[in-house]
Amino acid sequence: MANKVIDNVRIAHSGNQTEPGVVWIKGGIIERIDPGTLASPYDGYERIDGNGCLLIPGMIDVHIHGANGFDLMDGSEESVQQVSRACAATGCTAFLATSVSSSLEDLAAMIRSVKRVVGHEAGARVAGLHLEGPYLNPKRKGMQNEKFLRHPDLEEMELLFREAEGLIRMVTIAPELPGGMELISYLKEKDVVIAIAHSDATYEEAKLAFEAGASHVTHCFNGMRPIHHRDPGLVVAAFEEEHVSVQAIVDGIHLHPAIVRMMHRLKGADGTVLITDALQAMGLGDGEYVFGGHQVQVVNGVARLKDGTLASSTVTMNEALRLAAEAGIPLHDAVLMATATPARILGLHQLGSIAEGFDADLALLNDRFEVQWTMIKGEMFRV
Repeated sequence: MANKVIDNVRIAHSGNQTEPGVVWIKGGIIERIDPGTLASPYDGYERIDGNGCLLIPGMIDVHIHGANGFDLMDGSEESVQQVSRACAATGCTAFLATSVSSSLEDLAAMIRSVKRVVGHEAGARVAGLHLEGPYLNPKRKGMQNEKFLRHPDLEEMELLFREAEGLIRMVTIAPELPGGMELISYLKEKDVVIAIAHSDATYEEAKLAFEAGASHVTHCFNGMRPIHHRDPGLVVAAFEEEHVSVQAIVDGIHLHPAIVRMMHRLKGADGTVLITDALQAMGLGDGEYVFGGHQVQVVNGVARLKDGTLASSTVTMNEALRLAAEAGIPLHDAVLMATATPARILGLHQLGSIAEGFDADLALLNDRFEVQWTMIKGEMFRV
């Protein structure tokens, strides 16, 4: 593995400010960061000219279902690899392979396909699994297939954990369902991120769940009881709890820019996580798809079921970053929301920052936030 020095780049600092920097990489690890431009000799290092572009840590998507026509639920290694490639091509260097509600057999097959890929990914690294369901509330099902929704089952969950062999990092549930609080206790013992969504939880029920160990809200505002001034619900409960972080689908569809700004103002960059929630249409665009057992139509980049229900997203992480900045989120904070914050939440201590001792997972973006290249553990992934 060749040592590298990245020169002529801008690195985001406070607010919307960027500063020139030089990043030295040795053995796939960031060795040091110098201010300014390359001044010292670089014998023994391959110089990479950043052409004045923005250098950010590799982004981390904690919620993605598919890309490039491939669905992570189909149980094939090729689908996992295709999502890995698609993530890397869009500046994302690690991701959680995310399920949808399905039969136990299909969930187990999805888990096995991910296990076979971990350690030899074609692009972005699989940081683990995110089980979105099947213990979700039919009243707030969104695109989740109701025929697979069920009450929490600890025996079933134990089977999934045994199959996953430590790969499960996040589980999204509806805590108000019968057995929901018991499931939170179980998941807390497993030391995974307990997330809430597709939930009709009241403010009081959400507060109890957060006190018991839930600490995250999946695609905040979507798939949950809305805010009402006499019935504040899950969202307000989450905003009040300092330890609770929230996901944001910033695609110009799922959240109004004013809501994105409010989330940032109330939860901060360290409590808000940019996600894609992408289905297999990401990277392909408009057309007809099958997702979660439903027919999905993508028109002008917006995925919907036949009844008009939003069905995940087609946004990429670099597009979400651009849209967050265009919504008024300071660049430095938007970058944190896509990098350091998800890394901290998932306990990925070597990822998410351009700092000495961190893995050289990096992405170079031009002024339009288009990815020029992605680097994973010091190795280039050319777009």
